[in-house]
Amino acid sequence: MRQELRTKIIEVCDKKIASKGDNVGLSFYAFFANKNNNPELLMEAATWWIQTHQLDHFVKANKIKQMMLSNL
Repeated sequence: MRQELRTKIIEVCDKKIASKGDNVGLSFYAFFANKNNNPELLMEAATWWIQTHQLDHFVKANKIKQMMLSNL
């Protein structure tokens, strides 16, 4: 996964945790605007989430952040 996407995911996780608490869950759609203006990046996130790690639709933001920091 490209660093640009990792950085964005960590930022979004931090914002969600700050606003909703440590128990907040999110899906990979949380990292994108409602418009599909970058389908390549969206597919990269979806592939990482669904195929590579077989994550559920909603996952705790803390877990996703830790996965990003561990370069998974």
